[in-house]
Amino acid sequence: MDINTILFDLDGTLLPMDQEKFVNGYFKMLAAKLAPYGYEPQQLINAILAGIEAMIKNDGSQLNEDAFWKRFVEIYGDKVLTDKPVFEDFYKNEFQDARSFCGFNPKAAETVRSLKDKGYRVVLATNPLFPSIATESRIRWAGLEPSEFDLYTTYENTSYCKPNLDYYRDILKRIDCRPEECLMVGNDVGEDMVVEALGMQVFLLTDCLINTQKKDITAYPHGSFEQLLSML
Repeated sequence: MDINTILFDLDGTLLPMDQEKFVNGYFKMLAAKLAPYGYEPQQLINAILAGIEAMIKNDGSQLNEDAFWKRFVEIYGDKVLTDKPVFEDFYKNEFQDARSFCGFNPKAAETVRSLKDKGYRVVLATNPLFPSIATESRIRWAGLEPSEFDLYTTYENTSYCKPNLDYYRDILKRIDCRPEECLMVGNDVGEDMVVEALGMQVFLLTDCLINTQKKDITAYPHGSFEQLLSML
């Protein structure tokens, strides 16, 4: 393989988790934080889901952050912008307890550092649906530091989402790299393995496998972190 850069997904890859358990727990915590400010829990969750949908549909014309808050304002009106500091405070404080909904695999950080020691560049290609403070927290929950990555995507610095191939094209442009020089490591067949269409090689980490379309995973190199290192 003529690979010099490894792209890693975060949730379910470097950071083990049951995605449904994490999202449900995180939403419940956010709803509890916002309830005293007049946000009815179920309406708030529906609004967040609508904001996420707006980010997923983002065509690159605006940052994901702007797409999210534009949709939020459409639902709640401009008054929601005055409460933006409350959301930010949530991610600084209460969100840290969402770590309890995640697992931990020391092999994740060991693998990233081993690859860096071997001269590979590493990029965190996590779906940019979260603000940077939440992404940086989840990186640390995985036993790593944000500074260990050449780039990590957040809703403030990215204008696309997975599985849009433009999300990956944008990363390649920013790191000045050709797809055939990269390997994408992720746990989601539908969101991470799609990058094969660009000519990028892939590795499917199966510890927390997501395969909603029930595809035959033998079509991809797959396995554990140990098998990833052996392949490289």
